[in-house]
Amino acid sequence: MTERTTDIPTTVEVTDLDCSGLLCPLPVYQAALVLNKLDDGAVLRLVTTDPGALRDIPAMARQRGDTLVEVVEEDGKQVFVVQKGSSQ
Repeated sequence: MTERTTDIPTTVEVTDLDCSGLLCPLPVYQAALVLNKLDDGAVLRLVTTDPGALRDIPAMARQRGDTLVEVVEEDGKQVFVVQKGSSQ
């Protein structure tokens, strides 16, 4: 799960956040806190185990003006790759 997504240039800062075991609204809240600290264009790789995150994280990205680059489900986990937009 530490592989870099192919759509992300190697020069882009990638921050990992593992929210495994946390339930709504904590993954969204934690992700927003981290994204607020990142530079525009930086990427957050978020891991969750809450199935509700499949709905919540894309909604958060849209509302914030971020780009949801990738969503992968594997081994009971959801991995989201979110690139911070410049509208914050």
